[in-house]
Amino acid sequence: MNAQAAKDTATTTIVKPPYMQNRELSWLDFNKRVLDQGADPTVPLLERLNFISIFWSNLQEFFMVRVGSLTDLSLLKKSIIDPKSGMTPAQQLEAIYARCHELYPYYEETYESVRALLAEQDIRNLRKEELTDEQLDYLRGYMQDNVLPFLSPQIINARHPFPHLENGGLYIVVRLDEEAAPKAKKSKEERAREKAEGKAKATKNLGAEGVTLGIIPLPRQTSRVIELPGSGLPFMLVEHAIEMFAAEVFSMYTVKHTNVICVTRNADLDATEGAEEQGEDYREHMKRILKKRSRLAPVRLESERPLSRTVKGLLLEKLGLAEHQLFVTRVPLNMGYTWGLGSRLGAEKRATLTQAPFTPQWPACLDRKRSIIEQVSEHEVLLSYPYQSMDAFVQLLREASVDPAVVSIKITLYRLASQSHLAEALINAAENGKEVTALFELRARFDESNNIEWSQRFEAAGCHVIYGFRNFKVHSKICTITRQTENGLQHITQLGTGNYNEKTAKLYTDFSFITCDSQIGHDAADFFRNMALENTSDNYDILWVAPLMIKQNILRNIDVQIERARRGEKCGLFFKTNSITDKEVIDKLVEASQAGVPIDLFVRGISCILPGVEGYTDRVREVSIVGQLLEHSRIYGFGPRDDCKLYLSSADLMTRNMDKRIEIAWPILNDTLRNQVLGYLGICYSDTAKLRELLPDGSYTALGAFAERDENGEVELFDSQKYLIAEAQRMKLVSAELAARQEANNGGSARMVFPLGEVATAGSAPAGADEVVTEEESEFIAHRLPELEAAEAKAVRDAADAMAAAATATAASVLEAVTKGVAQEVAALQAREAQGATAPSEDAPAAGSDPVATDPAEAADPAATAPTAEGPVAERAELDAAAATAVEEGRPRPDTAPTAAAVTAPVPAPAPATEVIDAARTDDGRAIVPAAVVEPAPEGNAIARFFRRLFGK
Repeated sequence: MNAQAAKDTATTTIVKPPYMQNRELSWLDFNKRVLDQGADPTVPLLERLNFISIFWSNLQEFFMVRVGSLTDLSLLKKSIIDPKSGMTPAQQLEAIYARCHELYPYYEETYESVRALLAEQDIRNLRKEELTDEQLDYLRGYMQDNVLPFLSPQIINARHPFPHLENGGLYIVVRLDEEAAPKAKKSKEERAREKAEGKAKATKNLGAEGVTLGIIPLPRQTSRVIELPGSGLPFMLVEHAIEMFAAEVFSMYTVKHTNVICVTRNADLDATEGAEEQGEDYREHMKRILKKRSRLAPVRLESERPLSRTVKGLLLEKLGLAEHQLFVTRVPLNMGYTWGLGSRLGAEKRATLTQAPFTPQWPACLDRKRSIIEQVSEHEVLLSYPYQSMDAFVQLLREASVDPAVVSIKITLYRLASQSHLAEALINAAENGKEVTALFELRARFDESNNIEWSQRFEAAGCHVIYGFRNFKVHSKICTITRQTENGLQHITQLGTGNYNEKTAKLYTDFSFITCDSQIGHDAADFFRNMALENTSDNYDILWVAPLMIKQNILRNIDVQIERARRGEKCGLFFKTNSITDKEVIDKLVEASQAGVPIDLFVRGISCILPGVEGYTDRVREVSIVGQLLEHSRIYGFGPRDDCKLYLSSADLMTRNMDKRIEIAWPILNDTLRNQVLGYLGICYSDTAKLRELLPDGSYTALGAFAERDENGEVELFDSQKYLIAEAQRMKLVSAELAARQEANNGGSARMVFPLGEVATAGSAPAGADEVVTEEESEFIAHRLPELEAAEAKAVRDAADAMAAAATATAASVLEAVTKGVAQEVAALQAREAQGATAPSEDAPAAGSDPVATDPAEAADPAATAPTAEGPVAERAELDAAAATAVEEGRPRPDTAPTAAAVTAPVPAPAPATEVIDAARTDDGRAIVPAAVVEPAPEGNAIARFFRRLFGK
């Protein structure tokens, strides 16, 4: 324990609530779950390497921001105590460094394992001792031509002080002998031979006195990866190549040894400090602030190998660091190079080592051949990124930029891609005479420079550019297009859970809602008026706007559920968020749990609440998914499914979001869109590959804990993200087929409902009150107009019901119902039904034997007689009576994007023990893996039953 931490302990009373944990340590556990993906043998090798790179970049930012901030707080005379863990800043820092020293060996082990596996695939990151003579000769020529001329070596002695080491920069540190031995003279023949071999020319220069250390910054002009001759992809990182040539760079000294180091500096800046006092333009102020970032105090030193006592002492002294802030690892100190390795491989080789290429699909709920403005005027739209493309919203802006009826476009911009079609559409609108207002948040961390550049371009194009509040970051995602129509002003409002960055929209899961609702439109107009005046207001009819409304309304709605629980009524709460840290919200959730309200949390990252703590959070269950895509959407649910108030939001359940930012939450009132969101959640909760549960001790269940073994000992895994990717692709095909059929039928129309939304066709009528929106979220229901005979339509629906009952069909077979023609498919479906669709499953339990429904111990449990354990997504669409037994018993059904209430399809033959193979289709998210690859937790069946009961009511 350091001196400051000891002082804090002696003078501070620490009380840690038993149901909370420290934010920073929870984040480190999240980053370990990212690293777990690098160790997951079911992930392709290059993707595993990329996850290791993500772990590295996450940790780099964590030290720059969170450790930097805590370092500043630890210097204050008055200790600030974290109310969730009872820890002072110094104590938190001590715990962080200790936890990181525990993580680094796992980090190194994971990297070395992947490096060895890649070497087996002929992708070899070589070190000096592994080079062949041919590779050495090639490397020497490459270095002479492309690297050595750009080096800027420095020496350190009394006349050459220790240089500034840039934040995140790589440096080769060279230990030099203070007393270099005089070099022996070489004969004329030896010099001629060395010249012919291309060796460095001997020098007569004498080194300076008192030099013990040399430093070589990594040159910016050179490629990080040096490809070498040989089969496959042999390569060397440039820093390791420079180490090999250090003796030539410092030829006038004796080189004792070399190492690679990297310094991480505090990057947590107060962007408002001094702005008003100096009276400068805010944009210029931000430029000046950013220049300070690279020169702030160091918080971490890394080296690739242990440093000698002399070098370590000198570096720690000059950088002002303690020994516990030094980390030694064989992992390259900048893992950013991994993302380009795939492009250096042939297409066939790359395909075996990476995820299948994924392109977000044009939303099936919108006709690409029709005006987007016309379509959103007819019905509300909910886009699901990245499964559906952001192009539809960009196209809406492009139409608005040239639409004579459009008066103005107003938008908030937090993060933009460096090359943005969305931004170009807005600029084009301004150049076409539209009134374009863009609220830029210049304090979007690490995107400040990009936002400054874009704001200058917007201003030059004639846009009205405004900035965020002094004390509140504007993190909300809202755009409003105002049109002058013959019926008066029309407001087209778009609200998003994520930003307007076209690059991250392909990687982050988010919802984008587009509506012409007049009340939301008026709220949007009021919002931008308040933003222009820096007015935080709670005077909105539909929208919840932080900091005055979101937390307040969340707490109020939790209280409603508490009262329902006390009256013995159905109740429930659900929150999907990136992080939960706000103590007021956590305490209110604890109160709700104690009152008997079932609470379901879906938290990707930080969680300061511990579920399942006896007497506090007994009714709280929390899960997380870290996978191919970043789960980013925020969803709030209040009440059981049949009476659920569902909100989407840009705000996480964090104090910074709800108290210190301008955020927006909005309700989903359309039943079809509401079911779309619930269907999406159901698919996520059916995941058995990436879904993990947070336990009361703060640990997480292992990957695959929700999976179950078949009779061969194999484990079937279902990846919800992969399934949703495939579902979006299938929806696009169905939409195209329906459009073609409609044209062939002289204007006939059809409507398909999917987990991701409706497939739209021209002339589609709004969903009627009696319309079936979802049956199983993994399947769709076909509705055909009179052009198709009623008998055929009924046969399709009946066949779909039969498939749901026995679970013998997949979503692909339903897709065939459309693509092959109704008559042919009906016959096939009827044939399948006759062969056993109505027969009980072999694995189905006897009537009355379901352990979930009839377990006497469970029935006697007081919790079982408390208010019904149903969260807002606790009741899925009702299945017919014929399916009830199978549903109550069933395991997740990967082949149809199982709801947690679905039953298991026939299990394919097991994979060879050394392979991971796809069990059904290459795109359905399901795989069979050997038990040696994934080990289900002993309690896995009980956990699975819990989620099936939760979603299967």
